[in-house]
Amino acid sequence: MDTGRGCFMEKHHKFSIWYVLFAVWMVLLLHNMIVQMFAVERLPYSAFIKALQEGRVVEVAITQDRIQGKLKGTVDGQQVEKVFTTVRVDPQLSEMLEKYNVTFKGVIESNFLQNLASWVLPVILFFGVWYFMMRRFAAQQGSFLTLGKKKAKVYMEDEVGVTFEDAAGVDEAKEELQEVVAFLKVPEKYTRLGGKLPKGILLVGPPGTGKTLLARAVAGESHVPFFSMSGSEFVELFVGMGAARVRDLFAQAKEKAPCIIFVDELDALGKARGAGITGGHDEREQTLNQLLVEMDGFDATIGVILMAATNRPEILDPALLRPGRFDRHILVDRPDKKGRTDILKVHAKEVKLGPDVDLDIVAGMTPGFAGADLANLVNEAALLAVRHDKDQVDMAEFQDAVERIVAGLEKKNRLINENERQIVAHHEVGHALVALILPGTDPVRKISIIPRGLSALGYTLQVPTEDRFLMSKTELLNKIAVALGGRAAEEIVFDDISTGAHNDLARATDIARSMVKEYGMSEKLGHIYFEKERQNQPYGDLTMSAKREYSEETARIIDHEIKAILDSQYRVAKDILTSHRGVLEQGAALVLKEENIEGKRLKAILDAG
Repeated sequence: MDTGRGCFMEKHHKFSIWYVLFAVWMVLLLHNMIVQMFAVERLPYSAFIKALQEGRVVEVAITQDRIQGKLKGTVDGQQVEKVFTTVRVDPQLSEMLEKYNVTFKGVIESNFLQNLASWVLPVILFFGVWYFMMRRFAAQQGSFLTLGKKKAKVYMEDEVGVTFEDAAGVDEAKEELQEVVAFLKVPEKYTRLGGKLPKGILLVGPPGTGKTLLARAVAGESHVPFFSMSGSEFVELFVGMGAARVRDLFAQAKEKAPCIIFVDELDALGKARGAGITGGHDEREQTLNQLLVEMDGFDATIGVILMAATNRPEILDPALLRPGRFDRHILVDRPDKKGRTDILKVHAKEVKLGPDVDLDIVAGMTPGFAGADLANLVNEAALLAVRHDKDQVDMAEFQDAVERIVAGLEKKNRLINENERQIVAHHEVGHALVALILPGTDPVRKISIIPRGLSALGYTLQVPTEDRFLMSKTELLNKIAVALGGRAAEEIVFDDISTGAHNDLARATDIARSMVKEYGMSEKLGHIYFEKERQNQPYGDLTMSAKREYSEETARIIDHEIKAILDSQYRVAKDILTSHRGVLEQGAALVLKEENIEGKRLKAILDAG
């Protein structure tokens, strides 16, 4: 989903070195002009006497030991007057001046403008440039005077620009937040009966599901200021600065009440205290303590709502989650098929779609996609349409975009020798054929031997027809058989195996391990849960490896049961492919010829055989 931040209350221009260069150039230019304007020629006294005798002295001003005045000169053939100064030697100078009819006076005139221009102006310009640079630097990086100030981005009532209409696919979460909107709009409706809104609302969910967007939508629906800040922005190098920022944030929020304070990525600030190796009272713990104090100290009836978002609630400090603080938790989960359709409609509003585009079908092709993934999907489809020089985005671009996101970028230029192409083709058809024959597996949509991503030399794309939340033991076993179908096809056709099944083996082993240790699907071990849940640990993944809570004998039985499941399903896949060897060969030949085939074409070969 769109998680754009909007425009800020305060607009900062970027600092540029050209400002400094321009200022230095201006100072040098003015200095040269001043020097040229007020240039004074220093004459020896003998030269002054000679000029006086030649009648070139126009006027002078005399002190006890100096003479300053003007004399005539020639520059480029033109008569000009130059300012000169010299040291007085002859005490009987006045008689000589009278003799040559020179105007003179006894006090040197003080030129205030000249002094100001030649001394004060350069100093003012220097400090002006220095002040300008310091302000720009402080605006960009902060200064010692602003370390304790909040860094929150502030959006006023008319600047949020996001409503609940922009947050699609999270209907349950929106219903929970409607109460917050009603309280901010009409607080007396709740205070009339003595009710109080929860002080803290914690949005919990996987990354990209729209938690930040929902918080901004609450502010947009309520028409109140919105203070947005990341949890990591509270923690500073200097001890005490994070706590000072928390105090300043709450103080300014109270001044603008009613308003919303939103802390994104709360887990960066609110990790369980004392969970580190040293257990010291560090800066992060001080900041967390100050946040807890502020949440206890402000009155919920004044209209300040504290919202936060995290995708790791299991590592948060328990003091944050107790009643009176973040006492309401709202799950923002990945959307179902209907939610994905609604999200796609929101992001496709500004995209010119072709008549063949069915967003409901696209939603069915993207199980497990979050809002941000779907936004990226629409953008990728639009970029592919531009690359193909189309005037609209067709269904083909959406299908290519799904494959690009799921399997990776096509690498048609990667050269693969014919022997490897044979192995990859039979490997992928082996996956697809087992999936077509076993019941309860996801339909096969496409088979390809074009390399994708970092290491995939081919892939088989299976698209579920609906969202699934429960799976039976038979379905899990069939998934393992499909994953091992590629390895089984290699052994049947080439009487050898390759390294291409490493990802398949990893997925199959994970499923088998979960069946034994988590789902209680082992007859020898019974209905026992052996996997220690990370969310039940007091400090999540902050501690060292969890202590195993079963014996070595049980561990051996677990390993034996996992291997037994994998071996049995490998035999299932091998039996299926052996009995359908002809279909396997025909499918592989077709894939080698066309590189990409639809799953229904392999199904047609299977039905015909």
